[in-house]
Amino acid sequence: MVGPGRPLFVLFGSSIVEFSYGNGGWGAILADYYARKNAAIQPALVIVYFGGNDSCIPHASIKGPHVPLQEYIANMEKIAVHLMGLSEKTRIIFLSCPPVNEEMHRLTQDSKLCVTNRSNESCKKYSEACKQLCWRMDLKVIDLFTIIQEHDDQSTPCFIEDGIHFSAEGSKVLAREILKAIRNADWKPTLYCNAMLPEFAEDSDYDSE
Repeated sequence: MVGPGRPLFVLFGSSIVEFSYGNGGWGAILADYYARKNAAIQPALVIVYFGGNDSCIPHASIKGPHVPLQEYIANMEKIAVHLMGLSEKTRIIFLSCPPVNEEMHRLTQDSKLCVTNRSNESCKKYSEACKQLCWRMDLKVIDLFTIIQEHDDQSTPCFIEDGIHFSAEGSKVLAREILKAIRNADWKPTLYCNAMLPEFAEDSDYDSE
């Protein structure tokens, strides 16, 4: 018996994406949520994240991950155009540049230098640029900068010790926002998990959510 067509989700980005499959990571949460409902076929959804490294304050030596804002915008547009050309059925969600916990990040830096190459002022500029690009190209975008800032506090820290990468709590916040965006999208066919036919008929703890 052949099961229903199943979508493949692709996560594309830097270390925020790389670490998303660690313990409690948002990629792992999504993989578990869709465990019986996706497969290795033509991508149905691509989630794109870049900006955290690009927004680093440039070093005097010109070395480092910093990418000038206009170059970042051009790069993101190229990625978007490429993905939009894959298939009319390929859906895309961009994640804007998240904030950093400046205090936590400063503690990880060399105490002799007393400087950090990360700032929320810079992160916000790149986040806004990503949002503006997506609105112009009619693409879905999740405002990570605002969402994470609203949730990050001492009782529910969204970052691990480096102040950059997400903790399990931060990953939960992001996973919820991605699922919300998928649920509210007017895509046909829908990619929302609870509206998709399962590969097997067993009940799942997720199906009641």
